[in-house]
Amino acid sequence: MVIDFHCHVGTAEKLQAPWTTRADLSAYLERAEEAGIDKTVVFAITCDDYERANAEVAEIVAKHPDRLIGFARLHPERDKGKVELLVKKAVEDYGFRGIKVHGAEALPTREVCEVAQQFGLPILVDIMGRVEVLPLLATEFPKVNFVVAHLGSFADDWRVFQVMPYLLAQHPNLYADTSGVRFFDYLQVAVKVAGAHKILFGSDGPLLHPGLELHKIRLLKLSHEDEALVLGRNAQRLLRL
Repeated sequence: MVIDFHCHVGTAEKLQAPWTTRADLSAYLERAEEAGIDKTVVFAITCDDYERANAEVAEIVAKHPDRLIGFARLHPERDKGKVELLVKKAVEDYGFRGIKVHGAEALPTREVCEVAQQFGLPILVDIMGRVEVLPLLATEFPKVNFVVAHLGSFADDWRVFQVMPYLLAQHPNLYADTSGVRFFDYLQVAVKVAGAHKILFGSDGPLLHPGLELHKIRLLKLSHEDEALVLGRNAQRLLRL
């Protein structure tokens, strides 16, 4: 099974960039099917009200229950004091299986991590290159699995890519997804140093083509077992599928 661990969906208010306007899955779903992607983790784009946005994501997931897996999007600072209620609704009413946090808004707080631990959910986090926070998160919450988006840097910060494989290898509960990583050699190093069991395929759809992102994994020329881990088995384990 091939699982894309990183895809945006839904609408937002600011209309200042694609990721604050709309993420339409119609083209993505066709491309993913053509590429042989079986399931996709989806979550809200950046917006002003994640309670509303999570409900919208739930409606979209309900239309494609065999293909989409919902994550709850949170703003750790703006949603302070109500994280448990938001996640409880996402899990019990929507059937969501994880939490998404973006460092451009705020990095995971103790409240967010405690709630993730309470519900047994992984946290997909875009750290925006701030690798220094990962040992703190990993050691304070060893029972929470953190999946670091874009191998730590969508901005192609090679310094982050040099550090990430060793952090992944050091901390059992740290993982990384491959979405949007253009410096191919660093993907190879990450698999070699940390092991295929710590890397998850992600596309950063719908703006990035899932077939193109998937082809990067094929080009790694991993063993059949290691490729299966990266493409889906690691995600299945973390999501308890």
